[in-house]
Amino acid sequence: MHVDAATLALLRLTLIENVGPATIARLLARAGSPEAALHLSAAEMDATRPKGSRGGATGESIVAGIRDSQARAEDELARAEKHGVRLVGIHDPAYPVLLRAIPDAPPILYYKGTLDPVAGSTPGFGVGIVGSRSCTTYGLEQTTRFAGALARSGLVIVSGGARGIDTAAHRAALMHQGRTIAVMGCGLGHTYPHENQELFERICTPGCDAAGTVTPGAILSELPIDTAPDARNFPRRNRIISGLSLGVLVIEAARKSGALITAKIAAEEHGREVCVVPGRVDSPSSEGSNDLLKVGGAAFVTEPGDVIALLESAARHQHAGTYAARFQPLVSADESLFGAAPNTRGSAALRAASAPAEATPVSIGNPEQVKILAALATERTADELADAVGLDIVKLRSQLTLLEIAGRVRRSGSRFARVVG
Repeated sequence: MHVDAATLALLRLTLIENVGPATIARLLARAGSPEAALHLSAAEMDATRPKGSRGGATGESIVAGIRDSQARAEDELARAEKHGVRLVGIHDPAYPVLLRAIPDAPPILYYKGTLDPVAGSTPGFGVGIVGSRSCTTYGLEQTTRFAGALARSGLVIVSGGARGIDTAAHRAALMHQGRTIAVMGCGLGHTYPHENQELFERICTPGCDAAGTVTPGAILSELPIDTAPDARNFPRRNRIISGLSLGVLVIEAARKSGALITAKIAAEEHGREVCVVPGRVDSPSSEGSNDLLKVGGAAFVTEPGDVIALLESAARHQHAGTYAARFQPLVSADESLFGAAPNTRGSAALRAASAPAEATPVSIGNPEQVKILAALATERTADELADAVGLDIVKLRSQLTLLEIAGRVRRSGSRFARVVG
């Protein structure tokens, strides 16, 4: 498979151990281009690291990794070609413009199908639909209802390809000749869950309606082709679901659901609209999503038209190319989008909504979490934290998500802090 020089350079950087999107972004800012970043000296690379950072990838280790990366990149491209996978770099006009603007945007996307219609100002505005894997009949019914209507209206349905709400959202979009994008938590050399093989093939295949051929959707991942499904990879893909979308719709999320993390990222880090379909008040499957509504952290929606109305302004700005100026993350270091009372904003309520009723204690037998909590005496970004505790970014994000769900860590924009008390 042939790719341009910049994409190849980005691929080489992503294949270096302990080098994540934030580190690559700093290298690109220093060098000016992906190709030039490969030729920075170890000292120049170290100069891009935040002050006080320890551990993680040093300039010396990155330079050593670059020496070995050409052969690895060529092997990766051969695997991609074998599986019918294409690559797009963050520099490419085909890279989704909303995703490019988020913190920690993936430098490389692997995809099957058609990615272009969700990029730039071309037709195909995305809406993320997230919820529980262990959903009820009510959750499936509402997902089918909302996803089908939103797909008919021309929105691209973005979800995570998982069992439950995700699968129902993708299937409803296809049922109505709509486009849908599945963001995977594994490399595209794998199918997960296995029973969705046929669904993923349909997503990438052109369909037909009365107007003619319907452009296929896509399945995509930021992970190398042979990356196996692993629980620690799934939290990372949540930011991509939000990043591709003008807003996120939560349908049936329990209190420990990863869908709440997606909603939180969407609101606090990406400045996206967040809306919730109310669930049964006596159903554990809806406790988390109903909590978001109680604290005023999301819009209450009962009809697909409610979602369209919420996204209309954002869509107009995306089409006009003014989205970045109009929609910024609505938080500061001491503020959260989700308020302490309906329609107000404050960090305490969001923590209450996205954590269990009684925070699960973190075992002091987990040395990685102990190190993370110790390092978070001072607020840090994920990349700064990886340097401080010496963990690779994949493992770090997994542990951060567990700590966040347990109520021991909170986000402020793109930074993390320890919850005291």
